[in-house]
Amino acid sequence: LILKSQGGILRTDHTCLLYAKALNVCRDVNNNIMELLIMAYACKTSSARNIVGVIPYLPYCKQSKMRKRGCIVSKLLAKMMYKAGLTHIITMDLHQKEIQGFFECPVDNLRASPFLLQYIQESIPDYRNAVIVARDPGSAKKATSYAERLRLGIAVIHGEQKTNEDELADGRNSPPLVQHSRIMDVGVGVPALAAKEKPPINVVGDVGGRIAIMVDDMIDDVASFVAAAEVLKDRGAYKIYVMATHGLLSSDAPRLIDDSPIDEVVVTNTVPHEIQKMQCHKIKTVDISILLAESIRRIHNNESMSYLFRNVTLED
Repeated sequence: LILKSQGGILRTDHTCLLYAKALNVCRDVNNNIMELLIMAYACKTSSARNIVGVIPYLPYCKQSKMRKRGCIVSKLLAKMMYKAGLTHIITMDLHQKEIQGFFECPVDNLRASPFLLQYIQESIPDYRNAVIVARDPGSAKKATSYAERLRLGIAVIHGEQKTNEDELADGRNSPPLVQHSRIMDVGVGVPALAAKEKPPINVVGDVGGRIAIMVDDMIDDVASFVAAAEVLKDRGAYKIYVMATHGLLSSDAPRLIDDSPIDEVVVTNTVPHEIQKMQCHKIKTVDISILLAESIRRIHNNESMSYLFRNVTLED
């Protein structure tokens, strides 16, 4: 048994288990990725039969789609992990489920929703008077999944806040205009696409006199959650909760949460956030370690993993 400060290698019966909680430390994520790859390669060169990576929060999981002509970093990370020797990945609530297709080895994408649903039922008084809120139309499927299992209503926030004139882009980040270019204009004949414009922020659904529970897969930059909470407060919601699996809470998130109308932010312990909890008393933690422990036990004993997905829906 080799233990490290934030991660370790467990060698049992020629099966190596790499517990990569170190990857959850956002400050040194690239160093920890490299450490995980080196540990996996060390196990591979030692003729380990199986190398299982337990990564509660998969880094770079938000970079899973091509933006304009950018790269898809999740695909690169998946290829690196497989080439290093990982034969199985255990993770939780991927930002996009399609990321599992990037890996050439089995990936078990566990769900934290049963723990969050249990917290709602046990820790929120009068939760029957609540409404599940999707922060944007993209989160409507997850909100619908929560609402159906709790038998509650749903509301969707649509639009965006108006930008002040002094916050508008003034072109200082753009390249300088070229007056006379020797290069042929390739845009001739190509129709110009109209810029996407969202309407002013609005709430579709009734939240007046209700408990509003916003659900999402991760909380990183909380500015959008704070803006949504202010709108919900204006619409008459008397209590506002935010539920998410991964609490990254970067930058000055604790201060923004403390000054906002949000009453509680509930996240799981897939990402360490002890410092943020000391800075803001509104942040609560739900322990999901028992789910990871059960998945590790089932893989080690060659048991079926389907039991852990028995109540998982396509929208979850």
